[in-house]
Amino acid sequence: MNKKVYVSLIADLLHAGHIRVLKEASKYGDVTVGLLTLEACGELNDIPYLDYEKRKEVVENLAFVKEVIPQATASYKDNLESLQPDYVVHGDDWKSSYKTKYRTEVIELLKQWGGELVEVPYSSDISEVEVKENMQKLGITTSARMGRLRKLIQAKPVVKILEVHNALSGLIVENAQEVSNENEVLTFDGMWSSSLTDSTSKGKPDIEAVDTTARLTTVNEIFEVTTKPMIYDADTGGKIEHFEFTVRSLERTGVSAVIIEDKTGLKKNSLFGNDVKQTQDTIENFCEKIRRGKSVQITKDFMIIARIESLILEAGMDDALTRAFAYIKAGADGIMIHSRKKDPAEIIEFVTKLREKNSYIPIVVVPTSFNSVTTDEFAEIGVNVVIYANHMLRAAYPGMMKVAKSILKNKRSLEAEPDCMGIKEILNLIPGTK
Repeated sequence: MNKKVYVSLIADLLHAGHIRVLKEASKYGDVTVGLLTLEACGELNDIPYLDYEKRKEVVENLAFVKEVIPQATASYKDNLESLQPDYVVHGDDWKSSYKTKYRTEVIELLKQWGGELVEVPYSSDISEVEVKENMQKLGITTSARMGRLRKLIQAKPVVKILEVHNALSGLIVENAQEVSNENEVLTFDGMWSSSLTDSTSKGKPDIEAVDTTARLTTVNEIFEVTTKPMIYDADTGGKIEHFEFTVRSLERTGVSAVIIEDKTGLKKNSLFGNDVKQTQDTIENFCEKIRRGKSVQITKDFMIIARIESLILEAGMDDALTRAFAYIKAGADGIMIHSRKKDPAEIIEFVTKLREKNSYIPIVVVPTSFNSVTTDEFAEIGVNVVIYANHMLRAAYPGMMKVAKSILKNKRSLEAEPDCMGIKEILNLIPGTK
């Protein structure tokens, strides 16, 4: 009887490095590949473009592989305890990355039945990260971008979205990253096209003065230099007939989701609350808007997310929940709940009560006011998407004003230089400059 060998793969982009590992593994016995599911990939912050079944079809047809099974978590524990393989084969690159904890786990598990870890020298001439980066430089198809948001929501504990208002801010969201204490690379998952910051960046009031055509011009400029998915802020969505047109336009452009709020009339920013006159739509009318929007979309990937203003307008928790269940029944693909209170208590209460009756609907929050809550804490209570809705523009304006005043005060730009990005840095940020 041949020895049992286990290899874990994502196999979204199968390359020579993978083949070397599998070829080496086959020398030790029959190779079982644990193919990471979408949820497992989410734990590693490496969301595949290909679905599980498509990746499986490729791997199971390789000569070195006897069997392909799902690996449902980033941890190997369940599969290894079930199979008790004689060998686990892996590239040695996981010795010095955030995956070290999984390596330690594998070693401890193998000791239980006398198994052995075999590590194949890392293929330094092949970098999957570099290959993916080069692919991203070529761009992304409309359908691939649009469908990515649903995959992210399914795969990750919480999806992090940051506001963009022009192509430059889009590039920042595309490239910004930070390394955690566990050596995990942290990034944003997508972009938010805010009506507030889009209109403000154009010097116009946030009253839907910038029409859909103008806003889609900005979206297209952002899409030309980025690959991440976008959620579009459509305010009230306008009249139902106008919203149908907006849905078609957004879907054709490659936007992943639209959020519409259940208010009527001339748009007033929600953070004003009842300080200004704001009218909430009827449940019946807003449900019809959702249904009509869903009826005209072409793909299953596009999402219509209903934004509930009940807490903003002090209509009460019961009204917010009643609307949430009605909007879900009408076909909404997600629920956004908003509050202008700094204390997140009412947001937590809403999410908790909604989750008691519905465990699957994506819940979105925009913590502009209740900004003390971390993304990890949101994930724990059942929130799927966190949108930082206006911070890029709010950060840009003080910086630019400071530099402008410095030049006026000092009658030269020397003193302003420490507050400015270097010319070479900004040239390197823009694709194709070199």
